[in-house]
Amino acid sequence: MDFYISKGAGEGTLLGALLSFLRSLAPSEESADFLSTVLFGGTLASIYSLLQFIFAPIWGRLSDRIGRRPVLIGTLMGTIFGYGLWIFADAFAVLLLSRIITGITGGNLSVATASIADVTTTKTRTKGIALVGVAFGLGFILGPAIGGFSGKINLLAEHPEWAQYGINPFSVPAMVACALACCNLFWVFKRFRETLDPEHRNQTSEERSIFSRFFGIISIPNAQVRFTGCINFLYILSSSGMEFSVTFLAVERLGFTPAENGMMFFYMGVIMILAQGVFVRRLSAYIPEKFLVVIGLSCSLTAFFTLSQASELLFFGVGLTFLAMGAGLTSPCMTALASLYTTPEKQGEYLGIFRSTGSLARAFGPTIGALAYFYFGSHSAYVFGGCFLLIPFSMVFSLPRPKLHIDIKNQELAPEPLE
Repeated sequence: MDFYISKGAGEGTLLGALLSFLRSLAPSEESADFLSTVLFGGTLASIYSLLQFIFAPIWGRLSDRIGRRPVLIGTLMGTIFGYGLWIFADAFAVLLLSRIITGITGGNLSVATASIADVTTTKTRTKGIALVGVAFGLGFILGPAIGGFSGKINLLAEHPEWAQYGINPFSVPAMVACALACCNLFWVFKRFRETLDPEHRNQTSEERSIFSRFFGIISIPNAQVRFTGCINFLYILSSSGMEFSVTFLAVERLGFTPAENGMMFFYMGVIMILAQGVFVRRLSAYIPEKFLVVIGLSCSLTAFFTLSQASELLFFGVGLTFLAMGAGLTSPCMTALASLYTTPEKQGEYLGIFRSTGSLARAFGPTIGALAYFYFGSHSAYVFGGCFLLIPFSMVFSLPRPKLHIDIKNQELAPEPLE
């Protein structure tokens, strides 16, 4: 962030105005520079999440009509283009355009999740969706490591003349991200078969108001998905804020270095993989998803109140374990519930709307968490986060068990939405 701040934060520029506003949010002049940099990074992440909030239902609804494969191919091509722009983003405006494009195409996760719903039965739905969580856990581990390693390579150090083409200190990480997206596109082309049969596609074209397009979770007729999405929004609003500030907490309480913070996220990623790849996949056959969500939220509550008091490494590690375990149990089971409440021809649209609630929460949660941390202190911020989490925790008990209808494709029981 410092590269773009130093390069384009002059008076009269968009970046300069943004930084001036962010500095005004700091509780003191001493923390203004650090907090404005943190919030600047959070603002870029918020733009990405807001675009996912808007476009995840759009991609999901489109995939319900034309199939999953063409939507995945199209959005991956857009992702490649967005990362390609980042390679040459020596100006903030180009970086912003890159984030906008990748945010729009990044809403395709709902399509990938819907494809899993297409090929799993109601009995194996949660196991299948947990695999997506395992992939996220691996990304949680490998992503920072790959980014940190590639970020050490600055092409301008050896070839300063390349700056005229837009090459910047972060061009190598952008190249790596672009290459990975190309590999993903190649795999979809070669190996991914269409999962949504024509007879299960939604051929109706519903007229939608601007309000319903942007706030689909409020306007959809499926009451169960709507209520589950609200729970998901409140949960991620709280958890994303605290997860964003946990690095500040580690530095404040234990004096962690950047390398030690990296190890902390590695540990959390391992726990998340175990939670989703082992516990969820095995326990979902015996314990209903609703009660797995209750267990997950209980772990998150324990984590918040533990971290609010932790001042020793062991105590801090216990809090991190519960934090990662809570995320690993809650997220896939909430997604599975939303899928189980949905009919086959609406999987893409409704899962897109459900996913968009998490994106909207991530657009504001980290900023709220950072401001609470710096204004009220670490102890109060984590206690407040835990108290707020009690709201979605209490709402989960009102979730009904999925009503069932006969799924002709799988010849087994599947959910029927509550109208």
